[in-house]
Amino acid sequence: MTDPTQALSFGVAAAEYDRFRPRYPHEAVRWALAGVDAPARVVDLGAGTGILSRAILGLGHQVLAVEPDPGMRAQLDAVTPGVTALTGSAEEVPLPDGSVDAVLVGQAYHWFDKERAHAEVGRLIRTGGTFAPIWNTRDNSVAWVAELERIADLRDHAGNLVEKVTGFGPDFDAVELGEFAHRTTLTPDEVVGMLRTRSYYLTAAPQEQQRVDRELRELFATHPDLAGRETVELPYRTLVFRARRR
Repeated sequence: MTDPTQALSFGVAAAEYDRFRPRYPHEAVRWALAGVDAPARVVDLGAGTGILSRAILGLGHQVLAVEPDPGMRAQLDAVTPGVTALTGSAEEVPLPDGSVDAVLVGQAYHWFDKERAHAEVGRLIRTGGTFAPIWNTRDNSVAWVAELERIADLRDHAGNLVEKVTGFGPDFDAVELGEFAHRTTLTPDEVVGMLRTRSYYLTAAPQEQQRVDRELRELFATHPDLAGRETVELPYRTLVFRARRR
């Protein structure tokens, strides 16, 4: 299981997290829920500030948001009308057996205790329902994005996901993979703000945070693809791993 200190580090930056983190493409969320008729009961597990919850709501589904961090829950409640986050974790969800049609996870599956979480998700989902973790991953085939990741020491938990996510335990059929490309347009200051919401930055020593800030400013001032630009397009690949409940 990943370091719980990092897993619960986001609440202090909840407003910035909600403002700067990328949204999920509608086509990716729609693909994750293909075969689940609206209005369905969908759990957003590890819901954070509700970025994925709002995308699910936009497709006409009911959202049951579950989040362990009180700061993130408060932000979700403030900015996601019609949804009140439940206190819980991937390993302990306060909902009855077989009570939901799908469980989606945005940017959080890598924090889970996999064996316990798979069993808990299997308990929640009705037969034929869907489990789908989703990640927005930066496209580091772009040179300046690779340099940005080096500077910020971005230990992208989504790296090599295709090899790492092989199955969700005995309750689920084989995993299907969907991939979707998209971009977000940000100012250099907004890119820095987004990187300050990463768990590595939030838990780093002040001198390390200062180094990251300084080198990011230098990157935007000197890189030939970035210097002098008021906004940049940050490219993403959204990966969706979908499996049916047996």
